[in-house]
Amino acid sequence: MRIGELAQRTGASVRSLRHYEANGLLSAERRSNGYREFPDCAVETVARIRALLAAGLPLAAIEQVLPCVLNQKLEVQTCDSVVAVLQKELCKLDAQAAQVHRARTAISAMLSGA
Repeated sequence: MRIGELAQRTGASVRSLRHYEANGLLSAERRSNGYREFPDCAVETVARIRALLAAGLPLAAIEQVLPCVLNQKLEVQTCDSVVAVLQKELCKLDAQAAQVHRARTAISAMLSGA
């Protein structure tokens, strides 16, 4: 299928699909006319990519994790590399959550003093 059809079937923009392809997350064959031809399984791949993005993973982590993610429910088969990547991302999220908590506490204190 061509990129427009893939965009329509997945709800992803053509620009996003090109970005995923440029980052090695999707692959397509080039036809002689220059059009990309995506396999039918690309629909499921895009769904998994979007689910991983919604979970907060950056594209660099998704590239490492994607081969071990079985479906868009993010069920993961055992892959040693995936555990390390996910633990690293979880630590980043914990640090961000702590920062948000500190900011919230500071703003709350300002409001109670107002």
